[in-house]
Amino acid sequence: MRHGKKVNHLSRTSSHRKAMLANMACSLIEHKRINTTIAKAKALKKFVEPLITKSKSDTTHSRRMVFKSLRSKQGAAELFRDVAPKIADRPGGYTRIIKLGSRLGDNAEMAMIELVDFNELLLEGAAPKKKSRRRGKKKAEGAVAETAEVVEEVKTEVVEEVKEETKVEEAVVTEEVKEEKVEEVVAEATEEVVEEKAPEAKTEEPAPKEEEEKKEEGDDKKEE
Repeated sequence: MRHGKKVNHLSRTSSHRKAMLANMACSLIEHKRINTTIAKAKALKKFVEPLITKSKSDTTHSRRMVFKSLRSKQGAAELFRDVAPKIADRPGGYTRIIKLGSRLGDNAEMAMIELVDFNELLLEGAAPKKKSRRRGKKKAEGAVAETAEVVEEVKTEVVEEVKEETKVEEAVVTEEVKEEKVEEVVAEATEEVVEEKAPEAKTEEPAPKEEEEKKEEGDDKKEE
């Protein structure tokens, strides 16, 4: 019976199994994918993913804990330097197991385990998924609706202000035009009045001259 068997011993002792998983984890971090049996791949997945999660927080304590499990300075350094920045936004599920069929000789089931964020072919074809949570949808929709209402109110206020400004400008322009027209009318009226008075003055001027001439002629006659 399989009661209480949570760990696959892989037909190895505890020390041998830990050393093997540490070596396999270092190879996976270095090469980003390795081929092994399905049983070892599943055991490696449980072993390496918690270490990748610890690498997200780059602290002395987390580095010591990772080095304790990997037993390799190069592997720990590469995990924190190259792998951690790329998986920073992924909330778990850092590895992928792909079955490859049976192995010649002992007919063992083979598989390839790889780091998800380093498979460029699958990353190019996959569309980016939006992060969504059920609890946050209503709040997000309410916030979007409120922002839309605020934007519409601001737009209406701006349009009304612009209309008022244009009305005031049009009123000022019409007043200026009216004043200019009044000034033109007054100038034309004054010119007409001046022109009417000028010929009257011209016609009245010769009268006194004629009287003077007549007086002179009368005086000449008296002298004679």
